[in-house]
Amino acid sequence: MIKFNYQTPYAVKNAEKVKQWLTDSIQHLDKIEGEINYVFCTNAYILEINKNYLQHHYTTDIITFDYTEGKRLNAEIYISIDEVRENAKRFDTTLKNELHRVIIHGILHLAGFKDKTDHEQQQMRNKEDYYLSLRTF
Repeated sequence: MIKFNYQTPYAVKNAEKVKQWLTDSIQHLDKIEGEINYVFCTNAYILEINKNYLQHHYTTDIITFDYTEGKRLNAEIYISIDEVRENAKRFDTTLKNELHRVIIHGILHLAGFKDKTDHEQQQMRNKEDYYLSLRTF
């Protein structure tokens, strides 16, 4: 079950359609949807998560705590709406598209895709683009 939780006034638009898109994407990846909790938050909130749990002293757009068991995807995924807004401006895209890119990025990590090397980053970007192209809303 995919849940959206908010630590910010921002709310995901078309949330049920986004959740269905994620469910379909998980099935397409030949994975099983477990419990995936997204927490949409501010930079201040994600900074505290980063400092307290990862000992990183900076903000980021996404932090994924992966509890996947076999093919069943389970996770807590924190997304900073502040950071996503900044990235949307920097990459000259809409907030919706950048947010959806970050949302599917978390799922792709859970499915086993990495983004440490240049090659992995390109593969990740290609997968993100592919799954973004499957949206019907």
